[in-house]
Amino acid sequence: MCICHLPCRLVKPNLVGDQTFSKMGAHYHCIICSATITRRTDMIGHINRHVNKGETESRFITAPAPKTSQEVLKESDTDVQVLPNYTTPQKTDSYFNPKMKLNRQLIFCALAVLAEERKPIECLDAFGATGIMGLQWAKHLRSSVKVTINDCNENSVTMIRENCHLNKMKVILNAKEDDTDEAIEDGEETIGTIEVTKMDANVIMHLRSFDFIAAARCNKGIEVLLAVALEHFVLVVVRVLRGPSPADDSAKKIKYLIHCQWCEERIFQRESNMVEENPYQQLPCDCYGSMPGKTAVVLGPLWSGALFNTGFLRRMLFEAVQYGLEETQPLLKTLVCEAECTTLKQFSIHSSTDENKQEECGVYIKTPDTSAESYLVHGKRKSNEVIRNTPKRQKCENSAEHPAFYYNIHRHSIKGMNMPKVNKFLSYLSEAGYRVSRTHFDPMGVRTNAPLAQFKTILVKYSTPTYTGGQAEGPVHLTEDLQVGDHVQAAVAGKAGDGEILEDNKSGVTATFTKDCPTPCAAD
Repeated sequence: MCICHLPCRLVKPNLVGDQTFSKMGAHYHCIICSATITRRTDMIGHINRHVNKGETESRFITAPAPKTSQEVLKESDTDVQVLPNYTTPQKTDSYFNPKMKLNRQLIFCALAVLAEERKPIECLDAFGATGIMGLQWAKHLRSSVKVTINDCNENSVTMIRENCHLNKMKVILNAKEDDTDEAIEDGEETIGTIEVTKMDANVIMHLRSFDFIAAARCNKGIEVLLAVALEHFVLVVVRVLRGPSPADDSAKKIKYLIHCQWCEERIFQRESNMVEENPYQQLPCDCYGSMPGKTAVVLGPLWSGALFNTGFLRRMLFEAVQYGLEETQPLLKTLVCEAECTTLKQFSIHSSTDENKQEECGVYIKTPDTSAESYLVHGKRKSNEVIRNTPKRQKCENSAEHPAFYYNIHRHSIKGMNMPKVNKFLSYLSEAGYRVSRTHFDPMGVRTNAPLAQFKTILVKYSTPTYTGGQAEGPVHLTEDLQVGDHVQAAVAGKAGDGEILEDNKSGVTATFTKDCPTPCAAD
């Protein structure tokens, strides 16, 4: 239908000589001569004739776009100008996401630690947008870093240059010093120098994903220093190690995962030169024999090594305190506890004599202090073999002990039972001799090296039945899930014989646990 408010009815003379109007269907109006055309193909040809005759040149004068008001935001003592709708990438060229503040602070702490090892270090902000991340590096680390900010959008490059002038930074564009007289007054000192480039991301990152996993071909391996999953982003900080030995070690840490779809037990597949007929037998559970069909799946390849370096995390925590990044400090403390699998650590920030007790999860468990010396600085070449080999052995031992999996306590809770608090449950697992810690990405997650069967056994042992309002005294009729959990506990503990186990709760009600159930795994 026509919505241009022009006369849209054809005028046809009749036999008498009067004019009558006839209705039309969908049609087009030429914006140049206001002609009415019914077919689209005819309209395209009509416009092409106007173009060939030169009737479209200098016909329309585009009005200049109104200048939009720019807003100045401040983050970590760094000012940036943003355009309206800066949180929507589709509507603006200067995309700025406030939710990524924690991610930017973690990257800054990692660079601050690296800047203490060697100076200066070259840093690249490949997707600059407003340039907030590169500006923070140059403003706080100053001469310790050489920052390059890149973006493929011309408007974003202009915005980055303006933000550099706003923060009193000298801009180098195309390897030549830019004229900064307009932004910086005469005699005023600049804080640092930033190189701004305009380049397509494909030139830097390429389009082939396998380029990033072929480092072992060049005798290079990696060491994972930090892995964080928050909100909608995942941050992984790795260190590239040179030499055939690190390359072989990194390749060996890429394994397949066997995951049971019934009990959710999981384990990394063992290395073997022979093809195994039934790899599901490697799982601790026996669901593959008692359940019909395909009970497990093989996932991967996955990284099976350690996800944290405790010494590096402690140094990041020290830098966060030095630069006043208060929002990052609680997260780094949680990461240190997760890396060492403990619920309490004594953080030594300023010196080895200062003891700052930090309570995590409300449980006090003293563990030996791990100094920052466990963090190994891998340079290009080292002449001292003792410094190079001794921490490497410690690193391998710590990586082997780090639990690779976590379990959600809510997902494995027993129906009809009140599960214990997470803080107490961590203490119960720790008393049983397992390494435990909370996870930074799941508030109800428990990272532990305990098998899933033992995890459920301890969870059932310290869970209490859920009572109704009418039950005040007398024996409690246990549900089937509770009896099943008790049999799992009996199977793991290896107790033989029939009998009854009496357990008193706080209300004085006695719960009876019977032992007349089928096999533990089938019941589970």
